[in-house]
Amino acid sequence: MKFGRYWFSTLVLLATCVASFAQEKRKVVIDQDAAGPGGTDQQSMLLLIQSPQTEILGITVVTGDQWLRAEVAHTLRMLELIGRTDIPVVPGAEYPLVRTKEETELWEQQHGLIPWKGAWTARFYHPADELGDLPEGKPSTKPADDDAAHFLVRTVHKFPNQVTIYAGGPLTNLALAISLDPEFPRLAKELIFMGASLDPQTTDPEFTHAPRREFNLWFDPEAAHIVLRARWKRIVCTTVDISVKTRLTTELVGRIKSAGSPAAQYIGKYARIRGEYDYLWDELAAAAWLDPTLITKKETRLMDIDLDRGANYGMVLTWGEQDKPKVGVPQVEVQVDLDTRKFYDLLVRLLTAPTPRAR
Repeated sequence: MKFGRYWFSTLVLLATCVASFAQEKRKVVIDQDAAGPGGTDQQSMLLLIQSPQTEILGITVVTGDQWLRAEVAHTLRMLELIGRTDIPVVPGAEYPLVRTKEETELWEQQHGLIPWKGAWTARFYHPADELGDLPEGKPSTKPADDDAAHFLVRTVHKFPNQVTIYAGGPLTNLALAISLDPEFPRLAKELIFMGASLDPQTTDPEFTHAPRREFNLWFDPEAAHIVLRARWKRIVCTTVDISVKTRLTTELVGRIKSAGSPAAQYIGKYARIRGEYDYLWDELAAAAWLDPTLITKKETRLMDIDLDRGANYGMVLTWGEQDKPKVGVPQVEVQVDLDTRKFYDLLVRLLTAPTPRAR
């Protein structure tokens, strides 16, 4: 009998350990240029929030597709609408480290127009201290009384080697965190980012004449250089090249909004379908981190940014092992191809699921 009770107790303990392990969530900080409502920035954050695998430690916001204050407001309101106001929203950098709107306009006079300049794009431009349109309504909640760089540093110190940094916008917040604490990249588990353009096979005019220009890295090249040269344990990159193989379609939005979940209703109301070149940029980066089997082909590159203030300023530089520079450049895992159907199915499944409760 004692022998039987011993094995029964052992099995119970084992089952408890297995259950505990199964419930362990993947810690992540989302660093995003959170334009809204809807759109790739908000939709990628929703994917990460909706996943039962994740523990969202915070959302740090950076100027990119829109100005910082507008992005913070859109993010706070999105979290209100899905019932996840427990997630802290932390404002970050309002401007790039070096690049300015005025200098960029002078650059364009010499080297040609840039189709997408994010918050600086003329047809969408408004001053940084204005919110612009908020179709979803103003948030009643407030952002954290903190700044992104310090929040990032404190978080990786609190959970060393456990925190994934997911970056969906310009890398200014991460560069500032590295400047505050050079150990920040070493203490993080990994960096997952959407950015870079190598040789995308597309008729999209944004890339046909400038295949190495990609907004997230171009907008703050100095920050991208700092981040890409840092000593991360692992860097995974979702490029334009793989993003252009995806599309947000009316059919896909219809599949999502037919559900009654708060996330599905948000997507149904605010998703923006613009046509032929409406890619799921950031959503793919988020989904491939959640389920790496979505990626069917990948390769390793060494990556940096051209900081020469001439015609190629902000362009992506890459090397292989044979032609790499003598000065150390970290390896980047570059995604090349994907299972598109599996990606779309995961997108629908997560966005139509009930909102996970706060821990």
